[in-house]
Amino acid sequence: MNRNSEYQHAFALGCWLLFCAAVVYIMIVVGGITRLTQSGLSMVEWEPIMGIIPPIGEAAWLEVFNKYRQSPEYLKINAGMSLDAFKGIFYWEYGHRVLGRVIGMIYFFPLIFFLLKGMVPKQWYLRLFGLFILGGLQGLMGWYMVKSGLVDVPHVSQYRLTAHLGLALVIFSAMLWFALDFLRGETRANYASSAYLKSSATVLVLVFIMMLSGGFVAGTKAGYIINTFPTMNGQWIPDGWMQMQPGWRNLFENPVMIQFIHRSIALLVVLAIIVSFIVAVKQRFKTRKELVLLVMIVQVSLGISALVLKVPVALGAAHQAGAVALLAVALLTAHIARKRAA
Repeated sequence: MNRNSEYQHAFALGCWLLFCAAVVYIMIVVGGITRLTQSGLSMVEWEPIMGIIPPIGEAAWLEVFNKYRQSPEYLKINAGMSLDAFKGIFYWEYGHRVLGRVIGMIYFFPLIFFLLKGMVPKQWYLRLFGLFILGGLQGLMGWYMVKSGLVDVPHVSQYRLTAHLGLALVIFSAMLWFALDFLRGETRANYASSAYLKSSATVLVLVFIMMLSGGFVAGTKAGYIINTFPTMNGQWIPDGWMQMQPGWRNLFENPVMIQFIHRSIALLVVLAIIVSFIVAVKQRFKTRKELVLLVMIVQVSLGISALVLKVPVALGAAHQAGAVALLAVALLTAHIARKRAA
């Protein structure tokens, strides 16, 4: 194979993975909207094959609605809901699940095509098939999460929700990183200083941890309490932050502590990005550092606005979209710092 063909194959693979990552991005945002609109428990059954077909006709809709009416969410929260109102929440969850299947198809079938055409280097087989397996596990994790809200308490477990979000972020990050490997080249190089490599890695890790803490915020509805900034109801350390016993439960189950942790990690992210930016400026590295700073400013603004306005759906969704965008530009910056352009 000549050099030009290798470049064309790498470009095609990179564009395909970049497109898949973009659809996963949309999937994460749609998942956030599904949660914000309280739609996630509207489908009480999981049908991996037939679930792509929506209810057709009034009889089919009544059958699905009657199943929902036996769920804890209907009995304890939405009793008396009309069929039309049910359709409104059903379509968000249905769209979320269908989009998951679409991602599986736009990933698997092109992968088989590229393999049959001999376009995939052998050292990439395990990585690319590993991503497909992770996608299947993500579907199982999604149903495992939903099941937690269909028994007794009509709320999904914050642990399972965060695991579901975390796995989605891992898939998104891997897709984007692999796409950049194909588009820019995957050869490591002594491009940036040790200080900048460490600072860019720190930003990446902190953004990921911040997003996981956001999963606990969502799962415990911690964003709907203490809606003041910069203090929490006039206090830097709020009352009730350590009210649960044993103490470790406060980290994952106490909404006051969870919101406090999320704010604190966000502050660490801001400081880490500023430090990384200063290092890059001093050493004159061209790593899209300005883009990370800009997205961070937008994301902080969205977070504060969502908090003080008690998380309206539009702002809550924008805040989640901004977080994934921040993760993406942090990945881009880290990739540029670590690997040479082809």
